[in-house]
Amino acid sequence: MYLDTAIIVKLLVREPDSDWFNNALLGHHFETSELALAEVRSALLAKERSRAISQVERVRAGGKFLDMVEDDIIRILPLNGQTVERAIAIQQACHPRIPLRTLDALHIASCDLHRSSTLATTDARMRDAGQHLAIALFPVRLEDVESIGSR
Repeated sequence: MYLDTAIIVKLLVREPDSDWFNNALLGHHFETSELALAEVRSALLAKERSRAISQVERVRAGGKFLDMVEDDIIRILPLNGQTVERAIAIQQACHPRIPLRTLDALHIASCDLHRSSTLATTDARMRDAGQHLAIALFPVRLEDVESIGSR
């Protein structure tokens, strides 16, 4: 299963739907783009700036992420020219109906190129693009996720 950065962050720090994702994904192994190495840290810094987490929690979460990578719970997929070319093709395939952002297109391209079985995301644009490309989504329905309805 391919995890977008937002899902990884839910596994690292407390968010309203973290319990649901932690329970649903317990015991699985995952893949994500090399892009997540920077994005996870950026998301954790943003959470600290907004006072959603403390500096200690940020450092602990960052360490947990690196441990998950080192323990091969999350396998990092390379970000390379082939990925960029696939992301451009995905953006064009989704245009104009789905205004897919660059970083999201790179995640979807990584998922697609490495034939990950499922894309785990709650991002509406990424989910629309995944459906458009016939990529299986997790969760299947956002309504099934506890606490996500408040979005």
